[in-house]
Amino acid sequence: MAIVTRVAQRTHSAINPTSVLVLACHFVLLVSSTITPCYGFSGVGEEDEGNRGGELYPEILRDEAVARLQLLGKVSDGDGYLERIFMSPAAVRAGNLIRKWMEDAGLRTWVDCLGNVHGRVEGRNASAEALLIGSHLDTVVDAGIFDGSLGIISVLSALKVLSINGKLGELKRPVEVIAFSDEEGVRFQSTFIGSAAIAGILPISALQLTDKSDVTIQHALKKNSIEVTEEHLLQLKYDPKSVWGYVEIHIEQGPVLEWVGFPLGVVKGIAGQTRLKVTMKGSQGHAGTVPMSMRHDPMAAAAEAIVSLESLCKHPQDFLSFDGQCKSYSFESLSTSLVCTVGEISTWPSASNVIPGQVTFTVDLRAIDDMGREAVVYEFSNQLYQICDRRSVSCTIDRKHDANAVICDSELTSKLKSAAYLGLKRMTGSVQDEVPVLMSGAGHDAMALSHLTKVGMLFVRCRGGISHSPEEHVLDDDVWASGMAILAFIETQL
Repeated sequence: MAIVTRVAQRTHSAINPTSVLVLACHFVLLVSSTITPCYGFSGVGEEDEGNRGGELYPEILRDEAVARLQLLGKVSDGDGYLERIFMSPAAVRAGNLIRKWMEDAGLRTWVDCLGNVHGRVEGRNASAEALLIGSHLDTVVDAGIFDGSLGIISVLSALKVLSINGKLGELKRPVEVIAFSDEEGVRFQSTFIGSAAIAGILPISALQLTDKSDVTIQHALKKNSIEVTEEHLLQLKYDPKSVWGYVEIHIEQGPVLEWVGFPLGVVKGIAGQTRLKVTMKGSQGHAGTVPMSMRHDPMAAAAEAIVSLESLCKHPQDFLSFDGQCKSYSFESLSTSLVCTVGEISTWPSASNVIPGQVTFTVDLRAIDDMGREAVVYEFSNQLYQICDRRSVSCTIDRKHDANAVICDSELTSKLKSAAYLGLKRMTGSVQDEVPVLMSGAGHDAMALSHLTKVGMLFVRCRGGISHSPEEHVLDDDVWASGMAILAFIETQL
């Protein structure tokens, strides 16, 4: 199977290689100046794999890794679909399985007071700054099997190779793998719970966040025999002086790598995010007896607000104005990266013959430009309050999550880029193209860890750019490529 697949010729394929490639469906910036779309090169044939199988470790980095991804994908709280949320029964089972695989790779393991699963090898110098590598074990509802899990499985496979070769103890610094308990934020509407605690940015008040059943984070942990107090949470924070850097492997969740025909890419930066919870309250009443002119309907107000948000995010330049302190590129940066989503809406009492008394909906807002993102939140808030005043309903806006855009460390990015190139070269014999450099519109645990240490990320191609869906798919050979790349990266620590 070809490692790099040739993309079918398109009428627009003759793009200037120095230009910025913006794909509207993902808003990922391709900044490498030497990548030309529609390039390709041959992958590992059966003869090549047979000749170099001992060096390429396909039985561990591909076959076993894919089998583990499939097995982990079956660990679910959902019946017929994949769902693992913070400290659910399936999440706990998944953590136990990952811990077993960590031990299989020769790592010392433990679970911390936020449910994060750790595996660590000290190397030759246990007191040296540690390299942290990780991703998340939780999923969205009706998820794919690669989001989060690939980043855990690939690095464990690479460390297992080193263990088998007797090189694990030769590392010049400790290497610690962390499977974070919650990145998606599905259960408590607050992302990066696990990684934020490690980075020391999770507030004490977060322990009292509640899910839809009014269960707090603290109680969810206690139900799983994990006692967490304010003191425990403070102790969980890592000392920045003890950490050398953080690296994360993740599926791209967008179509750029597939479009350029390359299995791996390095990440230059991650878009900032804001999550809002909007609550509108009106007058609950009988659907047949309250005249339209006398209604205070929060559902109608919510509908108008959601359409207004769509207009604002499609055409921010029609609503915003920047002062003289802003550069001319602010509008361009915002218009090419801004995405806004209302992904959840609920009503009370939610009956077909009742005018709702309350409507609640969420807003997920992302942009590369932090100042522009704040301007959009401010403008939307103003529009929302005007709608509520005009319709005589009350409204409140809770900011549930904020994360500034993150620029990845140039040193780590360079090392990851070289490692990806070397890994692919080992597999194919030659690499004609340069490893792409991308910007990510999706959030990752690296955003939280950037408050603790320098971060770097490696993206892996996924079919059609589809993610957060059971249609999410990564080629077996691309799983292999990610393992080869992280193995090459870790070998720089020998």
